[in-house]
Amino acid sequence: MNRRQRTITAVLWIGVAGVMAITLEPTIPTDLAGVARLFVVVLALGLAGVYLFDPWGLISRTHQVGKSGEP
Repeated sequence: MNRRQRTITAVLWIGVAGVMAITLEPTIPTDLAGVARLFVVVLALGLAGVYLFDPWGLISRTHQVGKSGEP
């Protein structure tokens, strides 16, 4: 996966986090649905960070399948 594809994917995850953040109440969530929404926002931002910064070459190694002839 090249830099442009990773950036586009990260922007999509940031968009998901933004849409879910709109549904959150401005207070600390007290019910299970609020906690689940907050979890989705944090997870989406985490995935965006992984795709954007590619720590430890994780995304590059994962998406190299097929370049070396191996499945």
